[in-house]
Amino acid sequence: MALVIHYFMNISRRAQNISPSATLAISARAKKMQEETTPSFGHPSKEGNRVINFTVGEPDFDTPDYIIEAAKRALDAGHTKYTACAGILPLRKAICEKLKRDNGLDYAPNQIVVSTGAKQALANAILAIVNPGDEVIIPVPYWVTYPELVKFAGGMPVFVEGISSIKKSITSKTKAIIINSPNNPTGAVYTETELRALATSLRAPRSNPDPIYVISDEVYEKLIYRGKHFSIATCHDNTIVINGFSKSHAMTGWRIGYSASSVEVATAIDNIQSHTTSNVNTIMQHAAVEALQGSGGEKFLKDMLAEFDKRRKYMVERINKMPKLSCNTPDGAFYIMVKTNVNAEQLLEHARIATVPGEAFGAPGYLRFCYTVSMDDIKEGMNRLEKFLNTSSV
Repeated sequence: MALVIHYFMNISRRAQNISPSATLAISARAKKMQEETTPSFGHPSKEGNRVINFTVGEPDFDTPDYIIEAAKRALDAGHTKYTACAGILPLRKAICEKLKRDNGLDYAPNQIVVSTGAKQALANAILAIVNPGDEVIIPVPYWVTYPELVKFAGGMPVFVEGISSIKKSITSKTKAIIINSPNNPTGAVYTETELRALATSLRAPRSNPDPIYVISDEVYEKLIYRGKHFSIATCHDNTIVINGFSKSHAMTGWRIGYSASSVEVATAIDNIQSHTTSNVNTIMQHAAVEALQGSGGEKFLKDMLAEFDKRRKYMVERINKMPKLSCNTPDGAFYIMVKTNVNAEQLLEHARIATVPGEAFGAPGYLRFCYTVSMDDIKEGMNRLEKFLNTSSV
């Protein structure tokens, strides 16, 4: 006991205040269970022992060849040195062109900072604007990392039920609002009408004259099945746009994302990053230019989206036919939130199905399923789920 107390006395309060990622923790446990049943020494493992892992939001598609070839060319050309912390100019220009082409947004390269994934871009943005005691409004359900990053910066997460409840939760301490569309974990897509209404409400007079920032996480913008993406930066000047390549280009392991903001905020973000990681991997930056400008991107995205759509429809239909389960049809991303009294532990232990409990997203009574696994695995997972529900006493 004394050793435990001593350990925590030597760990910063900031670190103690951060909760581990529930998504990564459950995924790691599922992988460990899988390793324990992997065939060895000529003893085959039964198919039923295999864990069907619905936890991690990682496209099960390989990065397109045209991007991989660009990385090889960068290596051959000797692009292996440091770059500007904010990223190489060709990439920042390509991001500006993308934001103009896809979102109708006008940014200059000095307003773009390329970071090690969208997660670092989010962390940088929050550290750049949030002071200890500032309030940051986060609609529920939320991605597990948002409140942890706010706490890390010394801020106070304020949870609200959807963006329609944001206005009444604004106080003199409100510094920012984090929105995510398409949403993780629900797959919901905010409409232009909803986002314009939010922007209008943020212009209302209040006792604190400082502007309220919107941190808009748009990393799933290319994964929409119904409707279309609209960026609130179109109608709210104090917006920090967060985006990346992981979801749209199947580049999760490449770790490259970016932020777009005012020059003042971008300069602060650049300064923060210069003392943490400095520039993103140089080779990956050159590959990212090709990801945005190469000719193979549209077909790859169309094919990937069609496959995700097929999986989405199949899972929603199966889930809503099962007892004790219900779900809405997601309009974007690759997640389904399932309402149920079954918990993640039960499914993992008895059906070898890995999911993420809704508590991690501020939504108890739900489980999040990712349809980023093959259709064969989805069918096997749904069959196991149905069998478990029909034979268990939950």
